[in-house]
Order: sequence, then C-alpha cells, then structure tokens
Amino acid sequence: MEPPSTDRPAPGLLTTRADRGAAVGPITRAVADPPADGVVDDVHGPLPAGVGTRVQSEAVPPATNYLCAFDSPLGPMTLAIAAGEGLPDGGAVVGVWFDGQRHDRAGLADDARPVAAGDPDEPAALAAARAWLEHYFTGDDPGPTPDLAPGGTDFQRRVWDRLRTIPRGQTTTYGHIAADLAAATGRPTSARAVGSAVGRNPVSILVPCHRVLGADGSLTGYAGGPERKAALLRLEGVMIA
Repeated sequence: MEPPSTDRPAPGLLTTRADRGAAVGPITRAVADPPADGVVDDVHGPLPAGVGTRVQSEAVPPATNYLCAFDSPLGPMTLAIAAGEGLPDGGAVVGVWFDGQRHDRAGLADDARPVAAGDPDEPAALAAARAWLEHYFTGDDPGPTPDLAPGGTDFQRRVWDRLRTIPRGQTTTYGHIAADLAAATGRPTSARAVGSAVGRNPVSILVPCHRVLGADGSLTGYAGGPERKAALLRLEGVMIA
C-alpha cells in the first residue's frame, strides 16, 4: 500500500489548496528515549523517501538544553534547543510548544537554560527555528525545517517522521498513517497507537501533527487545542467549516 497521495486529498478528507512543495529535512537523533507510555505497537523497516536517517535508541552523551520564549499570533510559545556531542553544529530543535499544552516539557532536563533571542549564547538552531516560525506565521511556506532531534521511542519517532511527509495544505487521518506503517512493515499498527504518538509530538508545527484528523474529519487530538489546530490549518489554506 502506498502512502496517501501528495497530489490530492485522500477520499473523505478536507478540501485543500495545491501542495506548495513542503520540504522535509532529516531528524538527526534523539536526546532521550522515554518509555512507550503504554504504546505496544512498534514499527521497523525503511523510512519514507526524503525523511533521512531514522533516530536511533542508542545511549547518547548528555546535551545542554536551551529554552526561549516566542510570541506567536496564536499565543506564547516556548522553543527548546539541545546542543552537545553528537548533535549538529549549532544544536537541534527538541521542543516547540504553546505554553500550557499537554506534554510540553516531556523528556527535557530540569536544568534547561533560559536564553533570550539575540543573546550571545543563543544556539544557531534557535535563531533558525525563530526565523522559520516567523515566516510560517506570515502564511507563506517557510521551506526546510531546522535540524530536529526530538526524544521519543522508536515507534513515536517513526510516526513523527511520517508526519513530516504530509505536505503543507493537505491532511490525512490517524487511520491512514497506521495503515501506511502496517503496509511498510507487515505488522499491524492501530490508529489508537498512532494517535498516542501524535499526541506526544514534542515539536509542534515543525513536525505538523495538526495536519492529522479523525476518521470523520474532526479536529481531534491536538495538544495545543482544537481552536489552534483549526487556525493552523486555515493558515495553510485548508478549507474547514
């Protein structure tokens, strides 16, 4: 079974405008590998084309985490960057969330360092993430994402990699993602397990979990809330009621 078409919406989904060429860069590696949180499904096999190297579960040296406030049109956000051995020069994005949303700091060290935009200590990945989001919120396609290194289980990271193949301006469902993963591996994968992994996505917007809908097209399961999910989809040109 092939993944949902990137040329047109899957049957029964929301009407969208034409794909404007969402670029997908690699997730480099995880900074942490937390428990599966009850998700028993696991997936192995090749990644979708264009996603890059799969994040591994191997032990890694401790990284330094940086936190920076970001004012978005949909409310205050926090960006989290990790820097250290084994990560790209300039660090990598490990978290982007709306303040107060569920699972906002899952997997981050308690000693994360606050840093202001433009500080001498600001990692390059932080400046890149801020610029990407500023461009995104103008309604334009901001292009390739900065380097990402979210911490999660092997299954969670594979689902997040799938999310990054959903083009801007299009949507899919939890069930479609589950079917894609099952077809790629020959192992059953439930929509519920996919939904759990999507709900634990630590990098909002850059890993576009807001593009995943319920089977009936409902705006369900977004940690930032259904109103923000609707606003993000409208910003990308998705036609919703």
